[in-house]
Amino acid sequence: MLTSFGLLGCSPAFTAAMGLMRRFAETSAHVLVQGETGTGKELVARAIHYLGERRYKPFVPVNCGALPDNLMENELFGHARGAFTDARESQRGLIGSAEGGTLFLDEIECLSLKGQVALLRFLQDGHYRQLGGHGDLRADVRIVAASNQDFSELVRNGQFRQDLYYRLAIMSVDLPPLRQRGNDILLLIDHFLARFAREYRRPVPVLDRASAAAALTHAWPGNVRELENIVHRQFLLAEEGVVHLEPISDSAAASGASEASGGWNIDFAGMDMKLAKAEVIARFERDYLEQAIAMTRGNVSLAAQHAGKERRAFGKLLKKYGIDRNRFQA
Repeated sequence: MLTSFGLLGCSPAFTAAMGLMRRFAETSAHVLVQGETGTGKELVARAIHYLGERRYKPFVPVNCGALPDNLMENELFGHARGAFTDARESQRGLIGSAEGGTLFLDEIECLSLKGQVALLRFLQDGHYRQLGGHGDLRADVRIVAASNQDFSELVRNGQFRQDLYYRLAIMSVDLPPLRQRGNDILLLIDHFLARFAREYRRPVPVLDRASAAAALTHAWPGNVRELENIVHRQFLLAEEGVVHLEPISDSAAASGASEASGGWNIDFAGMDMKLAKAEVIARFERDYLEQAIAMTRGNVSLAAQHAGKERRAFGKLLKKYGIDRNRFQA
């Protein structure tokens, strides 16, 4: 059951994507998974791995966007002893660590052009060279790459190698955005409510009709991740066994950071202080992140710099709140 991988739905577009995913899992071919932020690209990558013959070997995930350009090759391919001043011992790198299994490269578009050349060579013959190494190494590793970008534009702008894209896109899975999945939205809400009920050892609440109608018309820019976060929050705030998702109506009307005013209008009456504090912090963080990424027009590195945070940590926060940087690009 794909539910065990967090993949749930019966809409035609989603069912077609899952059918392709299952067929690709039966092979050892490299796969490209494409979809908007929050559509479940890593979940699909894990399913491809664990449904295939490599399931008993390592699944190694890495976010290329969190790797500094000057360390990317070292992280991916490792280094030989003496390759640089502090290299007292050799290091296998992520490809070596994934031997026999799957290396999941999320945000593949962030790979430097030099790194793209090295990855292309590995995809062609399974060989790679460590930083400072004098000979080639071979590894049996399946690559599953993921991106939320338009590759035709990246290739046209010279940001991504056309030959690497063609090599990866031989087998590709396109995940539909949540807004195109119809009643899957209600199915997912029921799934999340049941899961949170188990986690918190509470009775499963019901969703009120107005919220169900609003959920079906909301744009869901953060897709399934946004839905999960909203259901989680409202589950904790539910009273008398009924969950209300009215806040999504407000967020649908103000989906850009320019309208994130900080006027949260939270009703603290009867709310536990710790929960109330967490709610305020969560809303502040989301508004701050949206304004920071809007100010830099989608440039994560620059936004992280302004925020005084490491790019990796900043990227994790964007992912946590289902914020798609593409919405803010000029």
